[in-house]
Amino acid sequence: MLTKKDRPHYLGHRSRLKDRLRQDSRALADYEILELLLGYANPRRDNKPLAKALLAHFGSLRGVYQARETELAAVDGVGEGLTAFWALWREFLARLGEQDVRERVLVDDPGVVADLARERLGNLATEEFWVLLLDGANRVLGWERVSRGTVDQTPVYPREILALALSRQAAGVIMVHNHPGGDPKPSDKDREITRQVSLAAHGLGVRVLDHVIVAGKQYFSFKKARLM
Repeated sequence: MLTKKDRPHYLGHRSRLKDRLRQDSRALADYEILELLLGYANPRRDNKPLAKALLAHFGSLRGVYQARETELAAVDGVGEGLTAFWALWREFLARLGEQDVRERVLVDDPGVVADLARERLGNLATEEFWVLLLDGANRVLGWERVSRGTVDQTPVYPREILALALSRQAAGVIMVHNHPGGDPKPSDKDREITRQVSLAAHGLGVRVLDHVIVAGKQYFSFKKARLM
C-alpha cells in the first residue's frame, strides 16, 4: 500500500482538478479538460505534459479530437491505450449525433446532415459512402454505410443504395461521403454517381433528396448548389 509520502504527486493534482470540475467546469483551461480525459486512458501517469503537447501539436481541443490515429501516434507519449480510448470517445459522440438526427421530426437541412457526417466520417483517412434513409415525411429510417474506399475514392453502385432503400421501405435517400483531402468540391465521379442514382431511383419511386460531401469543417450540398 502506498504511503502518503510514496503517493505520486499527480494523483493529488488530479483529485484537485476533479474538485474544480465539479465546482465550476468552465473555469478549467482546455489543457486541464484534456488532462482529465487522458487520465482515464493513462491513470498511472502525469498527463499534464501530454495534454499540453497534444494541444500544441493539433492547435485546439477539436483538433485533438479529430486527429487520426496515425497522427495521434506520432506524438511522443501516445500509446495504444490512448488511441483506443480516443476511438471509443469518438464512437460515443458519433452515436449521440446519430440519435439526435433519428429523433428529429424531419430532416430538411443539409447542415444537419453535414454535422451528422462529420462526427462519423470527419477523422477518417479514407473515403466512406453512407446513405440516410427517410420516410415520406423526411423522418429518419436508417443511417447505413454503403462502402469503404481509399484516400480519394470509394466504390459505389446505384443498385446497393436502392436495395437498401427498398429493404427499409424508404421514400427518400440522402447520399453522404467524405473527402479526407480537405476539399468538399465534388469530383466528376461524384457528379456521375449522383446522376446515376437519381435516374435509377426515379424509376423505383424513390426520391434522391441530396448528396452531401464533408471535408473537415466544410461541406458541399448538391441540393444547396442546385445541382439536383
